[in-house]
Amino acid sequence: MSVTVRLPTVLRPFAGGAERVEVDVPAGSTVGRVVEVLEAEHPALRRRLTDEQGALRRHVNVFLGNDNIRDLRALDTPLDDGAELLVLPSVAGG
Repeated sequence: MSVTVRLPTVLRPFAGGAERVEVDVPAGSTVGRVVEVLEAEHPALRRRLTDEQGALRRHVNVFLGNDNIRDLRALDTPLDDGAELLVLPSVAGG
């Protein structure tokens, strides 16, 4: 199945400049599987999305529709074919 991952401007250079990346994963895959494939296809994203244990970094938010996956089943959130994920790193400043 195909899942679209939308990347913010700050992460696009690590994915060849792409705003959207299509990720092909087996049917019944989870957000975690999509992240694994995305990082395998674009290794420069690895340090920016997940930590050494493969967990989503605290400052990275991933949305499935209007829902933050942290409010669902996190990386274990199941996906349907054609799902769209939006990656948004938190921004701090003052």
